Amino acid sequence: MARPLRIEFPNAFYHVTSRGNERKTVFRSTGDRERFLSYLESAHHRYGAILHVYCLMDNHYHLLLETPRGNLSQILHHINGAYTTYFNIKHRRSGHLFQGRFKAILVEKDSYSEELSRYVHLNPVRAGLVKNPSKYRWSSYRYYIGVQREPEWLTTALILGYFGGHGRSTYGKYKQFVEEGITTKLENPLGDVIASTFLGGEDFIRRIRKEYLEVRKIDRRNIPSVKKVLKGPTPGEIEAAVAKVIGEDQYLYRKLCIHLSHQWSGWSLEEIGAHFGMKGGAVSQSSRRLKEMMDRDKSMGKLLESIRKEMLIVET
Repeated sequence: MARPLRIEFPNAFYHVTSRGNERKTVFRSTGDRERFLSYLESAHHRYGAILHVYCLMDNHYHLLLETPRGNLSQILHHINGAYTTYFNIKHRRSGHLFQGRFKAILVEKDSYSEELSRYVHLNPVRAGLVKNPSKYRWSSYRYYIGVQREPEWLTTALILGYFGGHGRSTYGKYKQFVEEGITTKLENPLGDVIASTFLGGEDFIRRIRKEYLEVRKIDRRNIPSVKKVLKGPTPGEIEAAVAKVIGEDQYLYRKLCIHLSHQWSGWSLEEIGAHFGMKGGAVSQSSRRLKEMMDRDKSMGKLLESIRKEMLIVET
């Protein structure tokens, strides 16, 4: 079974959801919801989680959170594990409460946190539970519009900062921003998610790819999102770029194409070999020999940089 991709690093920002097993109810009472919020509080104190936004529905929940310690899995293991234990004891049941592992989307904070907060806070309205999000008790919205004073474990400053900081006028601006979505059809910000894992612009994706994926030894076979994010240009696209930079008649043309396909495409040795009419082992040998030549000839760096620019490849 395909595993979800987990990218964890200090100060990462996520949209997290977790649904009840078989979409069954996970919050049956006021006491259940209050207990779950207590685990958000303990996640803040024990594991440093910065909770920005939350919404508890009947059979799932949404969180916007930040991880200064780069420990998302630890945080969610605490929240879901502790709540499951509580719920099973209270309701005399056993087994999994939540459906599989939680779903976490890594978010470009400054570009999407406002829209995501609105999306999360409007969940009860979209579900028909209330006509106005201010009437829903089990989300963070009332703290964002000044109806209630926020608990110390919840941080509203980041998102309200985009509207001018705390204060009556800011509460009004945020309220207007969110409640415009009641009567106006808005695009779902999660519609822009890439590979079920990333929400952000091209530069953000490239930075994450360079700093946190390409340097890690990841089993790509069972993580489709890794394949998609790390999938580089095809050997055919690399051939076109190399030809544009040095021409097809150059001695280095085929050798460069093989080497760069090995380095950039994400294809297996066998797949690259089939493309170039050779065995996978020969691809590895050819790539290694060219790398040795490049190490001896420093002028090759400029050539590679030209090809990178042609392919828009992030240097690693």
